[in-house]
Amino acid sequence: MDTRAIRAAVHGFKNVTPLPGLPDAWHWSPVRTLNFAGALSADGRRLLQLSCRDWFDEELAVATMKFARERESEIFARNPHLGTADGFTPPRTAAGEHRAFDVVVGIAPETHGFYRVENPDLTPHVRLVFPAYAHEFSGRETLDEAITRYRMLRLNEFDRRDPVPYLKMRYANTRTRGRSTNRGRGFTKEQNLEQELRLLENAPGSFVEFENRHGKVWRVEWHDGPWLLGEWGTAAGPPQDPDAAAPREIDLEDLLAFAHARLRD
Repeated sequence: MDTRAIRAAVHGFKNVTPLPGLPDAWHWSPVRTLNFAGALSADGRRLLQLSCRDWFDEELAVATMKFARERESEIFARNPHLGTADGFTPPRTAAGEHRAFDVVVGIAPETHGFYRVENPDLTPHVRLVFPAYAHEFSGRETLDEAITRYRMLRLNEFDRRDPVPYLKMRYANTRTRGRSTNRGRGFTKEQNLEQELRLLENAPGSFVEFENRHGKVWRVEWHDGPWLLGEWGTAAGPPQDPDAAAPREIDLEDLLAFAHARLRD
């Protein structure tokens, strides 16, 4: 599909209009609560697209697509399925508030699957782009992991203030009988990690392992009073140095603060 065909596909969308502030860019809204915006890539071979539910900020949309157009190759250099580029500075809100987005994420066709039913010829030429937070991505996501993260992140909420940090967890609790159903650490949300850390109390023989975006892993256990925290190593396995795995005692509030900080490293 060439530039002309991509343009024709966009012009076929319902209620499409040119998007001010960015050449070769458009806005369309098929229904009142759903907005789309798209811009041709720098070489004209792809459509860089985003979507928003309920609330659309034209200035933020333009800034995101302009950044993506200029740095598309960098976005996908580390990960062809779900990539990011640092250094994004979003415009302030209409009320003058600072937005905390610091990256633009790009999502490949095999990850998002847009238009696979209504216009499958267009799908391979569409890359989704959204403002996001650096600590939501590792850069090592497999295709399956990229699909999972794309579905978890609510990227079409342009006003989202609460990031969803990259977090994988594995756990087993002898008291609640709760345990991971996956073979390894699986993606979850931070509130689930906090809940399982709290539930370790009075559950000897239980554990929680959690992994951040850098592939660092920590293991937490509870033994007759204190929580024990050990740096387990990397995602590839436990540390080779026995001293590195030696756990330290920590109280619950310090543990929760530690976990919160490591997910934002």
